[in-house]
Amino acid sequence: MIFHDYNVDSITWWRIELKMNILGISAYYHDSAAALVQSGKIMAAAQEERFTRKKHDARFPKNAISYVLTEANLSLRKLDYIVFYEKPLITFERLLETYITYAPKGFRSFVTAMTAWLQEKLYLKTVLKKELAKLANCKTAQLPPLLFTEHHQSHAASAFFPSPFETAAILCLDAVGEWATTSLWLGQGNQMIPQWEIDFPHSLGLLYSAFTYYTGFKVNSGEYKLMGLAPYGEGKYTNLILENLIDIKEDGTFRLNMDYFNYATGLTMTNHKFAKLFGQPPRKPESEITQREMNIAASIQKVTEEIVLKLADTAYRELGTDNLCLAGGVALNCVSNGRLLREGKFKDIWIQPAAGDSGGAIGAALAIWHQYSEKPRYANDSDAMEGAYLGPQFSNEEVQQYLDDVRANYIYLEESELFSKVAEILAKGNVVGWFQGRMEFGPRALGNRSIIGDPRNEKMQSVMNLKIKYRESFRPFAPSVLAEKVDQYFELNKPSPYMLLVAEVKKDLHIPMTAEEKQLFGIEKLNIPRSKIPAVTHVDYSARVQTVHPETNLRYYQLIKQFEALTGCGVLVNTSFNVRGEPIVCTPEDAYRCFMRTEMDYLVINNYLLAKSKQPQWQKDESWKEEFELD
Repeated sequence: MIFHDYNVDSITWWRIELKMNILGISAYYHDSAAALVQSGKIMAAAQEERFTRKKHDARFPKNAISYVLTEANLSLRKLDYIVFYEKPLITFERLLETYITYAPKGFRSFVTAMTAWLQEKLYLKTVLKKELAKLANCKTAQLPPLLFTEHHQSHAASAFFPSPFETAAILCLDAVGEWATTSLWLGQGNQMIPQWEIDFPHSLGLLYSAFTYYTGFKVNSGEYKLMGLAPYGEGKYTNLILENLIDIKEDGTFRLNMDYFNYATGLTMTNHKFAKLFGQPPRKPESEITQREMNIAASIQKVTEEIVLKLADTAYRELGTDNLCLAGGVALNCVSNGRLLREGKFKDIWIQPAAGDSGGAIGAALAIWHQYSEKPRYANDSDAMEGAYLGPQFSNEEVQQYLDDVRANYIYLEESELFSKVAEILAKGNVVGWFQGRMEFGPRALGNRSIIGDPRNEKMQSVMNLKIKYRESFRPFAPSVLAEKVDQYFELNKPSPYMLLVAEVKKDLHIPMTAEEKQLFGIEKLNIPRSKIPAVTHVDYSARVQTVHPETNLRYYQLIKQFEALTGCGVLVNTSFNVRGEPIVCTPEDAYRCFMRTEMDYLVINNYLLAKSKQPQWQKDESWKEEFELD
């Protein structure tokens, strides 16, 4: 059967055949996820960690798969294709070649890696089919076709196909896929044409992770901390890095000096020569962070930004398009993205909100729809990620049932009353857990699984960090701002719905520092209010901006509008609804547990408002902390 759909906006007739359902999977490395694409539309996507409550869970995403299929009312056997986000045999080839190149160095690492590969990863197609058959309760022969895309193809597809651009340069920067660590593509219509790549071991993502490791943070999760620490320091080690660790060409391509790194064949990121270069061994996790770590963070951040700017300039020069799409873990460096927007040659930039490996599940599925199945693509003014609100949601009936089961004390409020009441609570300096609608896909909470507060409150940042999030005091919080008011608060003239761009707070909101305050350095800068919205203003007067749009999140938008009507401020503090070492909450149960185990003042789940002071006595069992590695 063939039918037609008339698209009024583009005045285009386009043909749709019977719905094609494609399941994309990323797994077995970090941040496992599943995504369902139905005839080119992203229907649902979620990370496995949200269901298992194990941060960065890398296991087969059985819970995420079950969710996305349930969301579309599908059984696994009714799918047309299942696709995995990379080609494991090519990755195995890379590992073997690397160990041969460096032999006999790295024998211990080789044994460790080969044990894992020979037990499972080398036979990943068989492993996947067995897991899928178990989930579908069928024989492997009854499963839909299982396909594989390349890792950077998945990244590129996740960046370009949901973007609002008909044509764009696509830059992928991460740690490593099969071989590629950096790649450039040209996106046109429903095709992506590879241009060139930089291969392992020369990796910007691994370089940044090496410094994450050296400064005492956990690789693949602590990179945000390194970026947040950078403004407290000075780039005193920049030349040391450029003269010893990396050779950067004028076009942005680069080579690392592998004499200083251990990740190619070892069990650590850096080696003794790296430590000698910087004067001491890596900082021990949880030990004091000194000015030295701050200066190192500032230095590697500066080097990273310079490489990204040069690579983007090369992409612009070679491909001649005004649009740029970004994906890969390095694309989550929102400070670098902000500079690229301000100083780069591209007129517009779009960044995949789940730019890391989890987003590969979406990219792999879209690559099968557009490239493998040769289905057309129709770009429009907005992107196809639906605000990244692609996860589970819960009805008021489900919420009330859970709250009654745990004997929680709550009140139910209609929407108009709810928004005004919560705005009043926020204006009084309270911290609120805000749980609404579909869960976000990707690492950022965007107003549906968020902890929110008043940005005008000078104590809000330290209160949230130390009493709610249980994390380092230096880490900044993001502002959620009404989309139409963004240029009143920040030096930004484009939407930033995914919190992936850093911009300066408007100068008329700055609070000048006194002569004494200017003499302070490092972490001493933390408690100096920098602007009239101090809780979301970093020490360098910057902010990681999220613009809130009524088209994608009406309830959060209405709350901020009500807060603005009450206070004159169209901004809220927004941080993810979780504590340190724990994934963002998924269910009402997760939200209530987090609420009760922190010093949060209020919780809102859908239309239900809960005050901490009114809750029954909670058994404050701290053993939950042992379940998570506090990184």
